[in-house]
Amino acid sequence: MRQEASPVISLRDVHKSFRTGEVITPVLDGVSLDVRPGEFLVIFGVSGSGKTTLLNLMGAMDRADRGSIRLDGEEIVGLSRKRLTEIRRRKIGYIFQFYNLLPTLTARENVEMGLELLGLDREVIRTRAEDTLDRVGMKGMADKYPDQLSGGEQQRVAIARALAKEPGIVLADEPTGNLDEHTAAGVVRLMKELNTTTGNTFVVATHNRELAGAAHRVLRVTEGKLTV
Repeated sequence: MRQEASPVISLRDVHKSFRTGEVITPVLDGVSLDVRPGEFLVIFGVSGSGKTTLLNLMGAMDRADRGSIRLDGEEIVGLSRKRLTEIRRRKIGYIFQFYNLLPTLTARENVEMGLELLGLDREVIRTRAEDTLDRVGMKGMADKYPDQLSGGEQQRVAIARALAKEPGIVLADEPTGNLDEHTAAGVVRLMKELNTTTGNTFVVATHNRELAGAAHRVLRVTEGKLTV
């Protein structure tokens, strides 16, 4: 009997609250979850449901109040800032709703920026950036600046930036939230295709039902808890 692959992300009884002055607001309440290698998982929920917080905890961008979070088998709760930065840099690609492209850099330079932190050879960086832009449908547009690109094209550059590091895990926070319906549909198809061809694990926080329809599995965040 074939043994099931170990999860690339594993959460056990994770709690998270935020404090504003004397007021403590619970956001996640005892969340447990396993994400398998190569999975396309959607975390579905309305605005303010806690899905972005959950994504940030998975990506070592925030710290849990208590519970266990393991990435590739390594417990990250309690790790130093330095080690968390290294994990984010090496293992995780991020896609954001508002692209987060630097306006003074070209599409290629925006992709290269993340690679420079990996200490790669300059020629390797340039080649990988251009190859990844080609892969996401941006062939011939590497020298264009963000204000010369449509919203959908900017999001493709942001996806290329995430993938160029060759991470095992790609986390996307409302990747279609700033796009019109037609453009969003194209981004959904692209992400699903990349998940299939690259084998990257995708975890996507969204309230877009089309994205949810493309997933292998959908979990919902309701009042700080996960439901199927």
